[in-house]
Amino acid sequence: MTAPAPRESLWRDLTLATRLAWAASRAGLLAYLVVLVPQGLAPVAVAWLTKTLLDGMAAGRGLAVPLLAALAVALLATTVAGDVGHYFASRLRREVDLLAQRNLFLAAGRLPGLAPFEDPALHDRLDLGEQAAQTAPSQVVTGAAELGQAAITLTGFTVALIAVDPLITATVALVGLATLLVEARLGRARAGLAWQLSPAWRRAFSFQVLQTDVRAAKEIRVYGLTGYLHDRMAALLRSATDAENRLDSRVLRGQALLAVCATGSIAFGLVMVARQASAGAVGVGGVSFALAALLGVQTMIAVMVRVAAGAYAGLLLLRHYRDVATDAGIADPVRIPQPDAVERPAPRLSDGIRLRDVWFRYDEQHPWALRGVDLTIPRGRTVAIVGLNGAGKSTLIKLLCRFYEPTRGTIRWDDTDLAGLPPEALRRRMTVVFQDFMEYDLTAAENIGVGDLSRMDDLPALRAAAARAGVDDRLTALPRGYRTLLTRIHADSADPDSTGVTMSGGGWQRIAIARALLRDDSDLLILDEPSSGLDPEAEAELQRQLRARRDGRTIVIISHRLSAVREADTIVVLADGRITESGAHDELIAAGGRYAELFAQQASGYAPVPQGA
Repeated sequence: MTAPAPRESLWRDLTLATRLAWAASRAGLLAYLVVLVPQGLAPVAVAWLTKTLLDGMAAGRGLAVPLLAALAVALLATTVAGDVGHYFASRLRREVDLLAQRNLFLAAGRLPGLAPFEDPALHDRLDLGEQAAQTAPSQVVTGAAELGQAAITLTGFTVALIAVDPLITATVALVGLATLLVEARLGRARAGLAWQLSPAWRRAFSFQVLQTDVRAAKEIRVYGLTGYLHDRMAALLRSATDAENRLDSRVLRGQALLAVCATGSIAFGLVMVARQASAGAVGVGGVSFALAALLGVQTMIAVMVRVAAGAYAGLLLLRHYRDVATDAGIADPVRIPQPDAVERPAPRLSDGIRLRDVWFRYDEQHPWALRGVDLTIPRGRTVAIVGLNGAGKSTLIKLLCRFYEPTRGTIRWDDTDLAGLPPEALRRRMTVVFQDFMEYDLTAAENIGVGDLSRMDDLPALRAAAARAGVDDRLTALPRGYRTLLTRIHADSADPDSTGVTMSGGGWQRIAIARALLRDDSDLLILDEPSSGLDPEAEAELQRQLRARRDGRTIVIISHRLSAVREADTIVVLADGRITESGAHDELIAAGGRYAELFAQQASGYAPVPQGA
C-alpha cells in the first residue's frame, strides 16, 4: 500500500473544509471571523500603549490617565476576545464535525453493492475518513482563521520591528521560514504514517472487538483464546506504536534544532536592541516596544507554524473523506442528501425473472462462482436452489439483489435488464431473509419494523408479520412486549423497566423472517436458509404459512434441508457453479440423480434405528 500524493489537491480540500464550515453554521463562522480581528490587534495595541505610557513617564509627564484607561481596555479586550473566540470556535468545530460525520456515513451508505466493502483499501479510506470527519474539517477551518489572526498580530509587530532594525526582522523571518518548511515535511510524514498504519490499526481493532463481543465470548472461553487474541492484538499495537515512536524521535530532533535557531534569533535581537538603547537611539518605551515586538513576532511565527502544521495534516486527512464520497459517486461532498424515498419502484413482476448464460467471479484471482447459468423463475411460483457448500447458491442470490453485477450474461426482470433498473427501485420489489441475518440492538418492534420503515409504528402490521413467522406470542410475553430491547448491552441500569433480553438463535431467525414478511407488497421473496435455526416441526409450520400466504408472490428458497423444498414448484440443483438438474421433487427423485442421492442421505437420518443395532 502506498501513501497518497501529499500535495495533491490541497487547495481543493481547503475549499471543501471552508464550504463544510459555511454549510454547517454560517452565523457561527462569521461570528468567529469577526472576533479574530480584535483578537489579533489587541496584543499590538497593548505593546504600543505600554511604550507610549513608559515614554511619557520617562519624559517626566507622569501617569496619563487616558493612556492607562486605554491600556486597561486593550488588556480586557485581549482576554474577552480570546474567551469569545474560543466559544465560537468550539461551537463551530462541533457543527462542522457533526456535518462531516453525517456526510461520511451517508456517502458510505450510497456505495453500490457489496464489492466496495470487501476492498481493504476502502476500509482504510473509511477509517481515515472517519478520523478526518471527526476533526479535520474544523481543524482546517479554525486553523486557517487562527492563521489570519496570527497574521494580523504578526504584521503589526513586524512593522514595529522593521522600524527598530530591519536586520532583526530578516533574521527572525528566516528562522520562521525554516520552521515552516520543517513542520510541513513532518506533517506529510505524519499523514503518510497514518495511511501506512491503517491496516494494522484496523486489524488490531478487530481483535479488540472480538475480546468484548458477547457472540464470541462463548468460544473464546471454551477454547481458551483470550491470551492468543490478546497477543495478536498486542503485537499489532506494538508494531504500530514502535513506528510512531520512531517518527516522534525524528520530530523531536527537528524541533530541538528549530528551538536552538529560534533562541539564537531572539538572543541576536536582544543584543541589537540593547546596543541601540546603550547608544541612546531608543528610550525605555522604545526598548519595551522593541522587546514586545521581537517576542511577539517570534511567538506568532511559532503559532502560525504550529497551526499551519495542524491544518496541513488536516488537509491530508480530509482527502480520505473526499475519496469516500468520490467512491460513492457523489459530486458534492458538502451537500449529501438523505437517501431519497423510492418514488417509483421497479415495474411489477408480470412474467418472471430470466438468467441467461450468467457467469460470475468475485475478481480475476478467484475461480468462477457461477458458470453459464440459465434459469427461469416464473412469477408466482416457488423455485428452490439446492447444492453443496460452495456450489454458488448464495452468489446467485447476491446477483438477484444486485449486490454484484454478472461478469457475463444477463438477468432480466420480465423484459428489463436488471442493469437498467436503479438498485433501490429493484430492491423495493423484493424482500430477503439472509442466511447471516442481522440482530439489531433495537426493540422487538424496531427489529421487525426495519423491514419496511413506513410501517415501523404500525403495531398491528408488526404483530401480523410476527404471527406469520411464529414469534408473536414470544414477543408479546416479553417484559415490555414489542417495546422490549433485544440486547442487554444498551439497557439503562437506572431504569429497571428498560432491561433488555436476549433471544435464542431460533427466535432471532423467526424475527428475521417476520422482518421480511412485513413488506407484504413485494413481488419476490428470497429465503436463504430460512429454517436453519428451527426444529423440523417449526420448519414445517413455517413452510405451511408461506404457502398459505404466498398471495401471488414469487419465492426463491435456498436450503440444505431438502425436506424444506420438496413442495417447491421447481427445484434447481447447483454444482460447481452450474445447474446440473432441474424439476419438481417427484421428477428429480424418479431421475435418480444427485438430488435423489442427497434426499436419500438426509432421509436415512430420520429412519428408525433397528433394534439391537
